[in-house]
Amino acid sequence: MMTFAFYLFAICACVAGFMVVIGRNPVHSVLWLILAFFSASGLFILQGAEFVAMLLIVVYVGAVAVLFLFVVMMLDVDFAELKGELARYLPLALVIAVVLLAQLGIAFSGWTPAETAAELRVAPVVEGVQNTAGLGLVLYDRYLLMFQISGLVLLVAMIGAILLTMRHRRDVKRQNVLEQMWRDPAKTMELRDVKPGQGL
Repeated sequence: MMTFAFYLFAICACVAGFMVVIGRNPVHSVLWLILAFFSASGLFILQGAEFVAMLLIVVYVGAVAVLFLFVVMMLDVDFAELKGELARYLPLALVIAVVLLAQLGIAFSGWTPAETAAELRVAPVVEGVQNTAGLGLVLYDRYLLMFQISGLVLLVAMIGAILLTMRHRRDVKRQNVLEQMWRDPAKTMELRDVKPGQGL
């Protein structure tokens, strides 16, 4: 049953990935991408990495793929014009594809497994500790400093991207919350006696 599930998820992932590339409709391509993510999650579960599988589903399927789907469906993009632009670069794309295939062929033709491949150390399995708890113990105990440094690097990158893209426009009306809170009602409010049948 495990072998059948492995081949089922593997074939689904390969077919879905191929359909993402050759799909004519971008919405269909995003749906095939979601199927590829689900198939990859199934492969992770078969390998005992259920936490990574759930992350793949929650982050990529629940956020990234759905975001792609909404962007594709909401933007009014002329895909026929885009395909016409891509057709001009088709010869260059074919040359690059041939070069990449040649490099992969050279790499796999000269690849041989190491003699000590069977003696490589694997992660120790602790009895009574689940996969998620073990991953948390490794990240927040052994690699805590590197984990925090990587978070700071991502924070600096996010702040830098915001600063590079933020532009102060003078013609945009902005709200000053403190000025609104500190205003004097006697100066900002005016009472008028409107007589019946008479407008302002």
